[in-house]
Amino acid sequence: MSIHQSNDLTAYAEAFKALSNPNRLAIFLHLVSCCPPGTSCSFDEEMKKCVGDLGKGLNIGQSTLSHHIKELRVAGLIHVEKKGKYTECWVDGDTVTLLADLLTGRLPLEGYCEDLLPRAACEK
Repeated sequence: MSIHQSNDLTAYAEAFKALSNPNRLAIFLHLVSCCPPGTSCSFDEEMKKCVGDLGKGLNIGQSTLSHHIKELRVAGLIHVEKKGKYTECWVDGDTVTLLADLLTGRLPLEGYCEDLLPRAACEK
């Protein structure tokens, strides 16, 4: 489920669930580092990384790496595109912004507060 297609906190929870695995978090952070926070990135060719490059240093097999990439894609955190024999990945910049807004309290919480969040979070 994509964060962009839902006003439900479940989509955010799924994104964080995908990032709860250390290998997926490492892959995601590697991709995010291509566009450091506070900079303006167009997510063009220089922002994309080949799947093989993302697995370096993780000490996991290719099939496990592919599984982690799939989980990040399904959670709406990254995009994946096949280019010949290579597969390129890049971060969904809008999703990163939405997650940051959620964590910093900039996301409007109206409609989320009934039974889902602590009362203090809803009284801002």
